[in-house]
Formats: sequence, C-alpha cells, structure tokens
Amino acid sequence: MIGVFGGSGFYSLLTDVRTERVETPYGEPSGDFALGSVDGVEVAFLPRHGARHTIPPAQINYRANLWAMQKLGVTQVLAPTAAGSLQAGIRPGDFVVCDQFVDRTHGRADTFFTGPRVAHVSTADPYCQRLRQLAVEIGRELGVTMHDGGTVVVVNGPRFSSRAESRWFAAQGWEVVNMTQYPELVLARELELCYLNIALITDYDAGLEGRPEIAPVTVAGVEQVFKSNNERVRELILGLIPRLADGNRDCLCPTAMKHAFIS
Repeated sequence: MIGVFGGSGFYSLLTDVRTERVETPYGEPSGDFALGSVDGVEVAFLPRHGARHTIPPAQINYRANLWAMQKLGVTQVLAPTAAGSLQAGIRPGDFVVCDQFVDRTHGRADTFFTGPRVAHVSTADPYCQRLRQLAVEIGRELGVTMHDGGTVVVVNGPRFSSRAESRWFAAQGWEVVNMTQYPELVLARELELCYLNIALITDYDAGLEGRPEIAPVTVAGVEQVFKSNNERVRELILGLIPRLADGNRDCLCPTAMKHAFIS
C-alpha cells in the first residue's frame, strides 16, 4: 500500500473510496483515512492538517499519522508540501525534490523511542533516494521544472519568517522553507518507511535581497499558486503510484533501524 499526505484535491483520484478510523498508541491521527486505489494500486490518503485544514503545523500528531499509515500496511509515503523559496533560481511553480533538512522547530514529539528502549536513527540521507529519482524523472516527463535535491529548513510556524530569518536561511545556502517536514520524515525513517517530499514552491518567503518588487509571502498568494498548480501535483502522484506497484524497495529505508540501537 502507498501512503499519501496532502490536500483534499486528491480524493477525486481514488476509486472505490472507503474511510477508516485508525486508533494508535499516540492518540488520534489528523482524521479518517481515505482508502482506495489508483490503477489497481492500494492507496491510503490523509490530509495532514485535517479535512478542513484546522490543525496548525506544530499541533499535527505526526507520530499518530505515521504509525497509522504503517498499521494500514503502508511501506512507501509520498508527501507533497507547499514551500517557500529562499533562492532566486527556484521560482514559484517549480518543484523541489528535497534531499536534506534543517530542523528549526521546537516542542514536537519527534521519536517513537522515548524509553526504556532508545534509538539513534541516522538521518545523514533522510529521504528515499529511489523515490527521489523516480519523482524527478516523472516530473520532467510531465514538463514540470524539477530541482533534483535541495535543503528544506523546517520552521515551527504558524507565522511566516521575518526578513532577518529569511536572509539567514538563504545565506546558509538552503533552498526552501516549510513547516511540516520535521518530524514527519524522521518518524517515517524510524518506521523504516520509504519517504519522499515534493515541495511545490508557492512564494519567495520574506522576499529576495535586493528585489524590493518581490513582496513577502501571504496566505492569499500561497493559495493562488497552490491551486493553479494542484493539477500538476496530482499528475505527478498519479505517475508515481503505478511505478511503485511491484513493491520493490531496493534502497536503504527498509533497514534504517538495523544499527540504531545500543546493545
């Protein structure tokens, strides 16, 4: 089964949809799962912010969401997100297939191993390289501007960055900023799930240095770009899912926890 996090626009792509509530040891997930299929491949879909976008980034129950995915039989997770650009060459409407992250969040439950068993999972290469390569390939076939690799700095939200913060992030060479990638991707790694992020660039964060004509991000601007590109996101996901039907996981993800425990 393939897991997908995202917005409500994906429901129309599933066939024979049924909903299922999943109980977890970590509390309630963001809502009921929509279960269906795409080209015969089983899919479990969950809007991470809730069906009506009522859950802010820092209050998402990431552990419950990922644990429930695994309980349903998910082994591979596709996680499209909206993100802001920190670099002039990455434009609104582009897609970035992230390969690194920097965590600037605080107070989020970010591990399943809270004791007495303790794990130290490696996040040196946190995203599934196999899924990343497929996403870039399929996106380019669809004519989407795909950036192969990029560092996402994850902020706590729900506020947007100050100009000083945005300049700092950009000066570090980081490409995009987002509010939900951490701890979602790390929890997926602890469960040995393959995890892919496709960041749809909706804005230039707090603007660009030396470009006063580029205004800071607004909710209205994000919604406008996301809606106008929602079909391309869906097409990319639709293109990916059939390519994952064989269940081949020739990557490091299924053994991510092999050396994570101190004996």
